Amino acid sequence: MFKHEKKLLQDVRVDAPNPNYATMLQEQLGGPHGELKAALQYISQSFRIKDPEIKDLFLDIAAEELSHMEMVTTAINMLNGHDLDAENATIGSIQAHVSSGLTPMLSNASGYLWTAAYINETGDLPADILSNIAAEQRAKVVYEYLHRQINDKGVREMIDFLLNREEAHNTMFREAFNKIQDTGSLKDWGITKDSKLYFNLSTPGGQFFNANNPQPTTFNSPNTNTDKEKIKV
Repeated sequence: MFKHEKKLLQDVRVDAPNPNYATMLQEQLGGPHGELKAALQYISQSFRIKDPEIKDLFLDIAAEELSHMEMVTTAINMLNGHDLDAENATIGSIQAHVSSGLTPMLSNASGYLWTAAYINETGDLPADILSNIAAEQRAKVVYEYLHRQINDKGVREMIDFLLNREEAHNTMFREAFNKIQDTGSLKDWGITKDSKLYFNLSTPGGQFFNANNPQPTTFNSPNTNTDKEKIKV
């Protein structure tokens, strides 16, 4: 069961309407690395998870991603303003001006509609967690790109918050991954001859890496120095 509370996870404001940037921000609503994709991916993956702590983690983060989606759509609404003006929508899609009345659509910055093909789920917990770690990293990168292309202080404050939440989710997924060593596709890692081979196929080149003693991936705990100010992108 999900419960909607009208208060946003963090207040959203913009300095001024900016329809072109509203179109760019659509990427984090209906794009392959956006908030809707993350929410539905984690919910979908959770259905067969037996570990109650990890299942709760997936659902908690999924629920937060829905709240991020709410923040993004709020910003898009503010940036779009109130006037239909398809002729001056010079980038991306003009569809919001001609079919949705400026309502944020489930599409990316180019107007392509969101698709369930963005969702990754394997039923193997190690593979799904690694996919989620990568998803959080990619989402942060997209927010960084968006941050660099806007001077609106209100929008930047929202993006700062959201990209740092991506870091938090990434960290929690890494902790969950460390908890499930020697399970699922991590079992019997690197015990066969074939799993220890490296083919040096770069000429000229050299063997800079090796697979002589393969180990499943683990993640070190991050530096938890909370006094250090975050570096803004």
